Amino acid sequence: MMSRSGQDAVVALGPEDAALDHQPDTAPPHDDAAAARPPQDGYPVGASAILADRRLHTLKFGDLFGVFDGTGNILTGPGIADGLYYLDTRHLSALSLSIAGQPPILLSATLRENNATLSCDLTNPDLVLDGRKIDHDLLHVRRTMFLRQQTSFERIQVRNYDVEERTLTVEIRFAADFVDLFEVRGTPRAKHGRMRPAEIDGDTVLLGYEGLDDRLRTTRLRFAPMPDRLTADSASFTLRLKPGQRQLIHVEASCNPVSKPERGVAESFLYSLVEARRGLRVSSSRAAAIASSNEIFNEAIRRCICDIYMLLTEKPEGPYPYAGVPWYSTAFGRDALITALQCLWLDPAIAHGVLNYLARHQADKVDPIADAEPGKILHEVRHGEMAQLGEVPFRHYYGSVDSTPLFVMLAGEYLDRTGDVATVATLWPHIERAIGWIEQYGDRDGDGFVEYGRRNKDGLVNQGWKDSFDSVFHADGTLAEGPIALCEVQGYVYAARRAAAAIAQRIGHVAFAERMTEAAERLRVAFNTRFWIEELGTYAIALDGKKQPCAVRSSNAGHLLMCGIVPPDRAARIVSGLMGRNFFSGWGIRTIPAGEARYNPMAYHNGSVWPHDNAIIALGLARYGYKDEAARVFGGLFDAALYADLRRLPELFCGFARQRGEGPVKYPVACSPQAWAAATIPSLMQASLGIRFDPFTVTVHFERPRLPPFLDEVTLYNLSVGGAKVTVHLQRVGTEVALNVIERDGPIKVQLTS
Repeated sequence: MMSRSGQDAVVALGPEDAALDHQPDTAPPHDDAAAARPPQDGYPVGASAILADRRLHTLKFGDLFGVFDGTGNILTGPGIADGLYYLDTRHLSALSLSIAGQPPILLSATLRENNATLSCDLTNPDLVLDGRKIDHDLLHVRRTMFLRQQTSFERIQVRNYDVEERTLTVEIRFAADFVDLFEVRGTPRAKHGRMRPAEIDGDTVLLGYEGLDDRLRTTRLRFAPMPDRLTADSASFTLRLKPGQRQLIHVEASCNPVSKPERGVAESFLYSLVEARRGLRVSSSRAAAIASSNEIFNEAIRRCICDIYMLLTEKPEGPYPYAGVPWYSTAFGRDALITALQCLWLDPAIAHGVLNYLARHQADKVDPIADAEPGKILHEVRHGEMAQLGEVPFRHYYGSVDSTPLFVMLAGEYLDRTGDVATVATLWPHIERAIGWIEQYGDRDGDGFVEYGRRNKDGLVNQGWKDSFDSVFHADGTLAEGPIALCEVQGYVYAARRAAAAIAQRIGHVAFAERMTEAAERLRVAFNTRFWIEELGTYAIALDGKKQPCAVRSSNAGHLLMCGIVPPDRAARIVSGLMGRNFFSGWGIRTIPAGEARYNPMAYHNGSVWPHDNAIIALGLARYGYKDEAARVFGGLFDAALYADLRRLPELFCGFARQRGEGPVKYPVACSPQAWAAATIPSLMQASLGIRFDPFTVTVHFERPRLPPFLDEVTLYNLSVGGAKVTVHLQRVGTEVALNVIERDGPIKVQLTS
């Protein structure tokens, strides 16, 4: 959901960028319709009416999210994904407002910066009431909407700006189809459950559905004032408005309510609005704050932080970032682990919640239907009817090869960041089981590499982060056959073993630490022997089931830099390739570079640009000392944010070469907001500034900090470590960065290494 935002004058192209206008590109001329080609696994996101160029707005709270059009309506029709969803079921499939039988005209729609409310300003078209014409723009309608707990709240304010009193009818039409999210996405169903007759009682309508899984799902709608007419699909209000007078209508839609409401509809709206805003304020206050000399960057970073905290869902174990709205608003293992890594410097509480939630849901038995094996870390949880019935395998699904090593990696990084030995000691049995999975089940043939191959024929074919059916292939374009050993997964396993060694050493398991250190070194040597493709100057994207390398250049190799498994001389060649014209589009590094057999800038994983992919690569660039290259990636993605709606980086965009005066080409079914995309700019800030924490000496380190050209000054507020906090100001001085401590709270030190 990106749009041109009038920033052409802001994006000043330098000579290097201007050269991108003439980049060779092997793909045909682009268009948005062609871009709508989702990953062709068994459960693709449909690409029909969903892709119409409509301005959509999303709200989320916990397990509830809503997709509304620009006027605040929920439209209905084939392929349209609008709706109010709770636990993977659409509880409202239609919601529309009319005045005197006519839809109002949109003036503007605004999503509050903190994502708490959506406000839509509307006016009347030309109307005829009681035989008399009312000109347009005499009635103003403001819809204010937000979500809280399991309920959608709306206040409709109607005001008469005419010089005469007017009597008019406002009608709200609604419907609930209780369709499963996977069916909305395009997965067909042969059978459905039974709709229950609507129950009408005063100001309330209860809609219900008895699923094939024997679960009753309901939507309760309440209205205030009492409608003049209330039916199973509409509520009508007759308003008499004197000149300048306004009247309010409140609408409340609760999903699976378990008790009678304690408050009236209007009172509940105000109370819940205060609570929603307070909750967002409290949770986001944990994070370090960022301000700069660039106001547009400040808008972008505020949007990132607000999106991250909107996507957090409070679990008993702590905050957990849901992957993205609308398709992935649930707990994913890989997405949450990477998001927590990206946000670790800002807010370690996210990592704490993610680690504890995933530990609780760690697999404890072999279950081929769920692709589960003892010690394996979760991929995805779904609560809808299709998941409960096994029509899709994702009720508790473990079909990702990278979640398990990423879990151990995050545990190690969390300990380094916080020094929280008590939490890591509690997680230790789960870390041991994760290592056990890597060694027993992950390494299927005992060659020292971790491979994947689905146990369930209906599960995901590819189980790395690039999980499209065609994302792993040979140089001639032939799809790889499994079991497949992805290059970046071996890097994650290397980093996981080193993390497990450090944790074990810290809590007194010395023999285990020594074994992990030795295993990591064996893997490093074997990996660099088997995966390196000299003529390409990079690592094969994978080894196939016959242990033949897939000699394809890919962004996957960039992840290896973050893991530290790459020798310095080879790192230089990888960096050179990633920053070359075939890889770097001007907006970011492509997943697959131009020139490879399956390169397509409109493909989901074979030529597009993913912000989180670039953030991981940038962390690796910084680790190996390539700060200028990291800053260039930072600059490309920030420029892309200039063109994005709300300055919000989407899940991905197309990989076409940057053209002068044009923004990046959107990928229409991309999720927005997406957690790891929202965490990208904060992660790029860490990479550029070289931020690292030492909780044992209570020190914040800035290692060879660099500021990209669009940032002259940055202030970081409330960097916390060891219970102390510090605020620092950084300023670019030539090619160097000067640092001043503005405020300290506690015995905290700051160290800059140039």
